[in-house]
Amino acid sequence: MKAQILKAFKYQQLVDMMYIANDGGISKRRIKILKVSGETFQAYCFLRKEKRTFKMENVLSAIPVITKERMIV
Repeated sequence: MKAQILKAFKYQQLVDMMYIANDGGISKRRIKILKVSGETFQAYCFLRKEKRTFKMENVLSAIPVITKERMIV
């Protein structure tokens, strides 16, 4: 999972992430990774509309958001 986070950070991709919160609940968030340090990373969370710190070990899945541009004819 850490490799996916680092790759998304390197290419500045938005990520859809499934995450285990500290209270044990599972949440889905769209994030933009701002900083990676050790076993944590900082990201802008579009759900909460603020910067948050996440633990790598609590990430269940991280999928880059792919946006395709539509062709105008």
